[in-house]
Amino acid sequence: MRRALTAAALALSLAACQGQTSTEPPIVPVRQMHEQPRYDAQEPGGYFPDGRAMRPHVEHTVAREMEVDLTIDTGLEGQARYVDTIPPDVIDGFRGMPALLARGEDRYGIYCVPCHGALGDGAGMVPEVSGVGTIRPPTFHDDRVRRMPDGQVYATIRNGLRNMPAYRHNVPVRDRWAIVGYVRALQLSQMDGR
Repeated sequence: MRRALTAAALALSLAACQGQTSTEPPIVPVRQMHEQPRYDAQEPGGYFPDGRAMRPHVEHTVAREMEVDLTIDTGLEGQARYVDTIPPDVIDGFRGMPALLARGEDRYGIYCVPCHGALGDGAGMVPEVSGVGTIRPPTFHDDRVRRMPDGQVYATIRNGLRNMPAYRHNVPVRDRWAIVGYVRALQLSQMDGR
């Protein structure tokens, strides 16, 4: 009998907690984690003389992942002309073309094979599975693509083109150049006497 009363009282007390709002403040064990003294984005602050809480970038500083050579970063020489070949500094950064091609093969397998296929022929699984059989990625073995400068292939990876999204946020700069090198190796491997 006593157990039944205890169980009934417990069930009743738990049922009373359902859906009830409390006027009491929440219990916060570590108050500093709940109410942190901080500024929100774009909020004015009184600490600095200019009245801004957000600080501007320090001049002449470069983030670790930022590429300082614009030719390497964009694939362009100057403002309008694509570079013809992979920049020598990129090849030197990989300590030679074999390491660049190995990295390119690895990255190509991750980012490019789903659409462009393992041979670069545009027969990847995404166009097949998506049910949109008429919109296929181009084959890398087309003469138009073979004649493209390396900088243009790089810019396509970086910025995207038509249905292909930009990979600038997914693939680091040096890896994009490695993919370009591997695409060129694929083109050579699939040449049929041309």
